Amino acid sequence: MLVVCTGNICRSPAAEALLAAAWGNAPGLTVSSAGLHARVGEPMAPPMAALLTAPPTGFRARQLTPALVRQADLVLTMTRDQRAQVVTAEPSAVRRTFTLREFADLASLAADGSALAADGSPAQRWAAFVRAAPQFRSRRTAGPDDDIADPYGRDAAAYAAAMSQVEQAVVRLVGALGA
Repeated sequence: MLVVCTGNICRSPAAEALLAAAWGNAPGLTVSSAGLHARVGEPMAPPMAALLTAPPTGFRARQLTPALVRQADLVLTMTRDQRAQVVTAEPSAVRRTFTLREFADLASLAADGSALAADGSPAQRWAAFVRAAPQFRSRRTAGPDDDIADPYGRDAAAYAAAMSQVEQAVVRLVGALGA
């Protein structure tokens, strides 16, 4: 799973840390992140890292490349525009690229309809849902609520709002797919 935002120092590393913590070291489930215009080599922005219980150690921002997208079984972006940029750069990723909030909604829809397999390892359940997720897109309306605003360079309230939105989406996703 690849989580994408703009600079790869706020939202995507926060989502990466939360998703990795939720699934622990489940075999076959790996989470990483990258940025469309990454601040390559920089650590996570201190105001965002301060909001995490366990900020990632040794994290450094990296640039998104087509190869990273091709290697990912799932790409989660923070905005609809970022999703469009990923798919434009790597059209083969269209069926496995979603905003984080969109994917959490789709997982909830699938769980409500019992479309998710309850058995198998976390990695097997995850892979099955990634394959099934596109069929649920027609059951929801995409819009501005799919976006998580970039807090970079803004006040503490912007960082808190972004973190809250990332956390809520991760909690919904993990709840639907099981940790």
